[in-house]
Amino acid sequence: MSVPQQSVPMWVKTFLVPAIQLSVALVISSLVVLLVGESPTEAFGVMIKGATNFEYGGLSNTLYYATNFVFTGLAVAVAFHAGLFNIGGEGQAYIAGLGIGILMLLLDGVLNMWLMAPLAIIVAAAFGALWGAIPGYLQAKRGSHIVVTTIMFNFIAASIMGYALVEHIAKYGGNSTDSRYFNPEAVFPKLYELGANWGIELPFSLLNPSILIALLVAYLVWVLLFRTRLGYAIRVVGHNATAAEYAGIDAKKIIIIAMTISGALAGLMAVNEVYGAQNRLILNFSGGFGFIGIAVALMGRNHPFGIVVAALLFGALYQGGTELQFEMPSLNPELIMVIQGLVIFFTGAMDRLIRKPVEDFFMRRSAKAAEVTHGAV
Repeated sequence: MSVPQQSVPMWVKTFLVPAIQLSVALVISSLVVLLVGESPTEAFGVMIKGATNFEYGGLSNTLYYATNFVFTGLAVAVAFHAGLFNIGGEGQAYIAGLGIGILMLLLDGVLNMWLMAPLAIIVAAAFGALWGAIPGYLQAKRGSHIVVTTIMFNFIAASIMGYALVEHIAKYGGNSTDSRYFNPEAVFPKLYELGANWGIELPFSLLNPSILIALLVAYLVWVLLFRTRLGYAIRVVGHNATAAEYAGIDAKKIIIIAMTISGALAGLMAVNEVYGAQNRLILNFSGGFGFIGIAVALMGRNHPFGIVVAALLFGALYQGGTELQFEMPSLNPELIMVIQGLVIFFTGAMDRLIRKPVEDFFMRRSAKAAEVTHGAV
């Protein structure tokens, strides 16, 4: 008796499988820690405490990193639902940051935060959308492969940023690799600054109101994908572009739209980094977050809610890894990257290795339960 894929409970797909993947990654990471002569229990204890401690800003920094991953994870997810693999989130966020930098350098002395914030969000989304739409157009109209074009556009974005910073933006008062600081009256306040205004003493962190934007955007992406005609068209094209064409959906148009939306979402990461956290435009501000968004989307099963949860995990890994470097110097930064890489490996590249047997087990259980029920009837 065949049992449809729907017989696998959603909690298995969304929570159990990622938990097993994470557990396997941590077990192997423990072996790596043992090889350098340190205690895995102590190391992971330091990471957990460093990522969740409120008193010293660990939790705030975890949420700050997670904000970046929500944006880049959603960008990957929207493209994936259209059958596209957007590896250009890094470049799209980078170009968006350049847009915010230009906007701020021109207007931060004129407009306050309440007027500048909406403009910064619009500009970041617009610049990111443009940088995503071009590879989408090349895929849809010229047959270029989206993976190749988005990778190359990352390099083009880096070159444009380097030229703009060194040759033009630095002349506004910054160094050769950054701009001047933006007017404090025109940028998002940090959480600890808001606390001080309300008489609450909070530890220093880069967490800012961008996290609220990330959560709102995650909800809007869910509405788009699962409650609108456009979202339905995106998912149909992702499943079978040829069938979508027979159904009257313009697959080429949908590909361009999906990549435009994807680029806009990646671009919003610059709101958190450039506008909210750094308060200036600096070289390499994206920090590889665009690539981590791929793992976040895979671990979250390309569902906005799952992406938020996965982003929190990766935010904790980043912050916990930073704390681990201070508390256990023998674990060098490269080893921290190994731990993070193992999590990415088992939740991304080796996803089916764990997911398939676990889901098959629950499918067999569902089949047996259905047979028993059928026999009883």
